[in-house]
Amino acid sequence: MINSSSDNVKKLNSINRRMFITGSLKFFIMIGLVSRLFFLQVKENKKYLTLSDKNRIREWKLAPVRGEFYDYFGNTIAGNFEAYQLHIIPEQVEDFRYVIYRLKDLLELSNKEFNKVLKKKNEIKPWETLIVSDNLSWTKFSKINNHLYDLNGVKPVISISRNYPFKENFTHVLGYVSQANEKDIENTESIKKNFVPGLKVGKVGLEKSYEDILIGTNDIERYEVNAYGRRISQLEFQKGEKGKSIRLTIDTKVQKLAGDLLKDKAGSICVMDIYTGAIIAMQSSPSFDPNLFVFGISNDDWQLIRNNPLKPLVNKTLQGNYSPGSTIKPIVALSALENKIINTNFTVKCTGKTEMYGQTYHCWKKKGHGFVSLRNAMKQSCDTYFYEVARKLGVDRLSETAKKFGLGDKVFGKLFGIEKSGLIPNTQWKKNALGKGWLLGETIITGIGQGYIQTTPIQLCLMTAQIANGGYKIYPKIIANDDNKNEPDDKFKALFKNSNHIKIVQDAMFGSTNEVMGTSYRSRIENKKYQFAGKTGTSQVKKITERDRELDLKTFEIPYEERDHALYVAFGPYKSPRYALSIIVEHGGNGSTTAAPMAKKLFKLIIDRHLLRQSINSKKYLEI
Repeated sequence: MINSSSDNVKKLNSINRRMFITGSLKFFIMIGLVSRLFFLQVKENKKYLTLSDKNRIREWKLAPVRGEFYDYFGNTIAGNFEAYQLHIIPEQVEDFRYVIYRLKDLLELSNKEFNKVLKKKNEIKPWETLIVSDNLSWTKFSKINNHLYDLNGVKPVISISRNYPFKENFTHVLGYVSQANEKDIENTESIKKNFVPGLKVGKVGLEKSYEDILIGTNDIERYEVNAYGRRISQLEFQKGEKGKSIRLTIDTKVQKLAGDLLKDKAGSICVMDIYTGAIIAMQSSPSFDPNLFVFGISNDDWQLIRNNPLKPLVNKTLQGNYSPGSTIKPIVALSALENKIINTNFTVKCTGKTEMYGQTYHCWKKKGHGFVSLRNAMKQSCDTYFYEVARKLGVDRLSETAKKFGLGDKVFGKLFGIEKSGLIPNTQWKKNALGKGWLLGETIITGIGQGYIQTTPIQLCLMTAQIANGGYKIYPKIIANDDNKNEPDDKFKALFKNSNHIKIVQDAMFGSTNEVMGTSYRSRIENKKYQFAGKTGTSQVKKITERDRELDLKTFEIPYEERDHALYVAFGPYKSPRYALSIIVEHGGNGSTTAAPMAKKLFKLIIDRHLLRQSINSKKYLEI
C-alpha cells in the first residue's frame, strides 16, 4: 500500500516536471516569436519595406540618346532614329522553350535566324539579356506587345540607333557605331556607366574619338509589377541628357563631289582652307555604307568589303603612305632658294638622262627639255633639273624644309588613332633605321619624290596650303565647334627666311597649270574667279626597267597593280588664294591626265560656295 502511494507521488511529480518544462518551452518560444515579430516589424521595418519594394518596383535603364554630327551648314550627317528591339532574360522565363518557339512564329523567323538566337542564348549567362531582334518593324513590334500576356519574361524595347543619311560619303571621317563589346565596356568609363543591352558605340573615326561627349546619359524608368513580373504602372521617369552634337568644317556638297570623282577608283581627295586650316572635304575611296554595321554586318556584306582589292577599309587620306613624286618639287625648290643653293637664274641642261657614278637617272621626257631655269623646270616638271638641285642641296636640308611644311608628322595628332606619320628621310634616319650610310643616288631620287620618302594625302594638302598662304604655319581642324579654342602659340609662324622665295614657288606652280607646256595646262580655268595653280606628280610603284622604257606602254596596257600613282596638289583662286587641295589616284597613271582634271571640277564648286561659307562663318553662333 505504501509502495503504491509512493509510486503515485513519483508519477505526479514527473508529470508536473514535464508540464513545467513544456510550459517553459512554450513560453520561451512565444517570447522568441514575439521578439522576432517585433524585430522584423519595428526594428527592421525599413529594410524589409525596401526589399518588398524591390520585388514590386523595377528600374529600367534606357539607351542614351547619342549626339549627332552636322556638316558646316547644319545638315545632319550622322543622326538617330527609334529602333524597336526585343529582349529576354533567360532566368526570368519559366518555360524558355515555349516562349522562344512562340516568338519564332510571331516574328516569322527563318531557321537561320532562329538558330542564331539559340546560339547567342548558349553563349551568355542566364541573367544576361538576350537580344532576339534589335531592329523590328513597327508591325512586328506591335504584334509582340499584343501577345505579351502569353510571353512571360519578354521585353519589347524602344531604343535609339544611328543613321548615316549620306551613306559612304562620310565613312572614313565619321567611322561608324556598332554594339558595345566587353573591350569597349572595360576600356571606356562612359560606356561602362551608361551601358544597356544593345548599346551602340563608336568603333572607328570621330564616332570613337568623341565617344565620351557623344554617348549621353541613360533615361531611367521606374515602374510597378505584379507577382508575375508584369508591368502594372509607371511610377517615375528620370530623363537623361542627350550627348553633345558636333559640327564639322566639311561641306557635304564638296565631299560628295570628291566621292563622285573617285568612284570606282582607289585614292583620296583633301580640300583645306589655307588660313583657318578648316577641312572642307576629306574623301577616301572606295568607301562603304556604315549603316551596314549598326545592327551587325552580315557575313556576305563583310566578305564583300574585306575582299575588295581596292581596300575600302583603309582610310587612304590618313593611312596611305605614298611617294609624293613631283608634288615634292615645290618644297625642293623652296629649300634650295632658302639655303641659297640656287637662284631663279640657275639653269640645267636636260638631255633626257643624267649619268652619275655609273648610274643613269632618267627624265620623264626621253629627248629632254634642253636648258631650263627654275620656273620652266617646275612648269614642265623636269626631273633632270631637280636631280641637280637635290644633289647640290643635300637630303638633310631638304628634310628640314619638308618637315617645316608638315611632311613626316601626323596632321591631326591623336585625333584619329589610325593616322600615319609618313617618312621624310635624312642621313641620320638611315643610319639609325638601317644601319647604313646615306648614298648620293638616294639624295637625287628624293629630289623627285621617290626612294624612301613617304607622305600621306592630308600632309600634301597641308604643305600646299602653307605655300599658298605665303608660308605661314596653320593647324588643320575638322571640328567647327572648337573655333578659336586652344590655338597653339606658333600658329601663323613664318616658315620661310625670305617671303620672296614663297612667291617664286607660287608663280612657278601658276605656270605649271596656266601656261603652254605646263604639265596640267589642259586642266586650266581661264576665268580668274576660278583660276588655280598646281603641281602634278607621278609616283612609281615599281622600278622601271630598260625593257619597260623600250616598250613605252600606254597606261591601260600596263597591269593595274604596276601602274604609277597619279597625284596633284593645287591652290586657288590664284589672285587671292583661299583653298588648297591634294588628289591621289592609286595606279592612275600620271597626275596630268588623271588627277589634275578633277581639280578643275572641284575648284569651280569650292569657289562658288565660298560666299555661302563666309556668310555662315560671319555668324558668331550657329543654331543647330
